[in-house]
Amino acid sequence: MLRWEIGRQLEDQYDYRRIMNFHPREMPPPCLSNEALSEPLDEAARTAMIAAAARKVEELFDILRVDHRNDHNTRETPMRVARMFVEEILEGRYTAPPRITEFDNVQAYDQLIVTGPIEVRSMCAHHLMPIYGQAYIGILPAADGKIIGLSKYDRIVEHFASRLQIQEEMVKQIGQYIVDMTAPRGLAVRISAVHMCKTHRGVRASRRSRMVNTYYWGNLATDADLKREFIHECAILDREQAD
Repeated sequence: MLRWEIGRQLEDQYDYRRIMNFHPREMPPPCLSNEALSEPLDEAARTAMIAAAARKVEELFDILRVDHRNDHNTRETPMRVARMFVEEILEGRYTAPPRITEFDNVQAYDQLIVTGPIEVRSMCAHHLMPIYGQAYIGILPAADGKIIGLSKYDRIVEHFASRLQIQEEMVKQIGQYIVDMTAPRGLAVRISAVHMCKTHRGVRASRRSRMVNTYYWGNLATDADLKREFIHECAILDREQAD
């Protein structure tokens, strides 16, 4: 039995109308493209969403005159696409934030920490085209604040990137989450990324064309020397990556 047929059986077993806002009291309402639902989806709801989305991809293929029923190349594509959107591209909308253990800043470390490059893999909310690049995060800990493990910054970036995004908003979402979790004296989030909505359609810009933007909080927003230090450290990490 093909996977899309299995998915259709699962959808029939779990009345998908119950999770698509036909009964608002039982399902979180729709939200903005780069926001998470008010509650993570459970396994049954996730399975039903994938199956129902696959049916809609089938309808799209029918409209576009793609024979997904007889073409061995696209026969299972609707289910693959639906699963990819729910479990990968938009995963950050349907799952809880990453579990992060915070530690007291026992040594009262108060100097700038910069980590990166952190891989960014997202999708443009305007054209559903990939956004990919790197993020750099600068943290100025507070002596009485919290610190988290370096790998957690990667998980935070992945969580907020796994949505339909606008880069200007993504840096703010990532940074505000870290500020709320750790209460640093200052924070900076910088993303440098390629937008395929620009390189593979429309103007068809150079594949090396990137967008860079940075958002600052606290002391990093007001202290010019700290900003310069952050930018300098990002440049060093960029050069090391190129080497």
